[in-house]
Amino acid sequence: MSFSVAGQEVVVVGGARSGVAAAELLHERGAYVTLTDSRVDPFQGMERLRDLGIAVELGPHRESLLLDAALVVLSPGVPPNQPVLQAARRKGVPVIGEIELASRWLNGRVVAITGTKGKSTTTTLTARMLEAGGFTVTAGGNLGTPLSTQVAESSADAIHVVEVSSFQLETTDRFHPWISVLVNLSPDHLDRHASFEEYAGAKARMFANQTPDDWAVINADDPQSLALARAGRARRFDFALEAAVPRGVTVEGGAIVERRPSGTTELMPVSAVKLPGRHLLADVLAASAVARLAGVPPAAMRTAVEAFDGLEHALQRVVEVKGVRFVNDSKATNVVSARRAIESLGQGVVPIMGGRYKGGDFSDLHDVVRAHVTAVVAIGEAADRIDTALRDVVPVARAASMREAVRQAFDLAAPGGTVVLAPACSSFDMFTDYAARGRAFVDEARALAAEQSGALADADITAER
Repeated sequence: MSFSVAGQEVVVVGGARSGVAAAELLHERGAYVTLTDSRVDPFQGMERLRDLGIAVELGPHRESLLLDAALVVLSPGVPPNQPVLQAARRKGVPVIGEIELASRWLNGRVVAITGTKGKSTTTTLTARMLEAGGFTVTAGGNLGTPLSTQVAESSADAIHVVEVSSFQLETTDRFHPWISVLVNLSPDHLDRHASFEEYAGAKARMFANQTPDDWAVINADDPQSLALARAGRARRFDFALEAAVPRGVTVEGGAIVERRPSGTTELMPVSAVKLPGRHLLADVLAASAVARLAGVPPAAMRTAVEAFDGLEHALQRVVEVKGVRFVNDSKATNVVSARRAIESLGQGVVPIMGGRYKGGDFSDLHDVVRAHVTAVVAIGEAADRIDTALRDVVPVARAASMREAVRQAFDLAAPGGTVVLAPACSSFDMFTDYAARGRAFVDEARALAAEQSGALADADITAER
């Protein structure tokens, strides 16, 4: 079905990266574009939009602007249930998201990857495996590069590997992946979604337009993922570390293998995986499943895996100070993600937790905290919740800044232990996003290392005298 906006009035709501990219794409396609952002301060890219002739309005969204539009496109950070958007829908104005918009102009095939934790690692590694197999590949979406920026380079032989969040999926309509990947599913973003069921329903939209000619790659170890996938029409190709997988990818005898009714194929030894933690090994299995469906040879897959040592902010090893490791897992923005980070790091863990609460029960961490954690440092708006939930299990310290948190955690950790930023919360109370929070942690950990190194040097000089 052809899709054109030429000569039409289109409104983009939200001036974040995806909104700016959508506005530029719409302008290129001949639309008369207005971007409206509720902020009153200028945002990155605003002057470029105005230079292109795109109108920009700051402050409260004008209802008349949206009601008179032929199409409204939302940036993912914009809640779709705002009264002004509901009014536009009642008038019959189509309201879609940036992912939906871009996908209507893509050539080639789409691999869509979602889940509560592990989307970015799976997306990145999938793209690298496909590239190693000789495919033309783009990677983006929620990963950081808006899909709208990739339309111009889209071709019939391209595979677009797209990380999609619940915020992006809830505003889809025709979005049709060739392969959909559900890495896992647990409660998240309950500060925006009214319930877990609503959150899961947004994720399920990834499967809505798939046909029996498409594929769904599902985590067979995760009951919630299996339940969500049952309503889909696509063929199943599962992955699992524990569950039986008659058709898909699993681990057998120290190797990652592909199982099909016709037999088992060894893909690579588990030792080829450089990533820490079983949950990251599961991400490797998910990416391997996509690569095999695309026809990537095992040797090429192994080459990609051996060269991949993880993503920034995802169990990123930062520095070691006097025998204490510092690990940045700022992407652990919910309780389940924090659990996986903590349990992957052995004993003597001191997690820095907190930020803006987005749902979940910190008491669910009691068992993993009891087994792995020495103490907790709580920060941000959720510090009181964390303190109340965990103080009867381990000592909970409080910190007002990342600098203070890093130093308190170091003082509480013993040699051989690990300080990990595993917030279980969003970043928006103290930082612009999870990446800014992660960089702040890394900077403070490295500053601490430099200070301690300097102190040791001073002590050596004094001893020599």
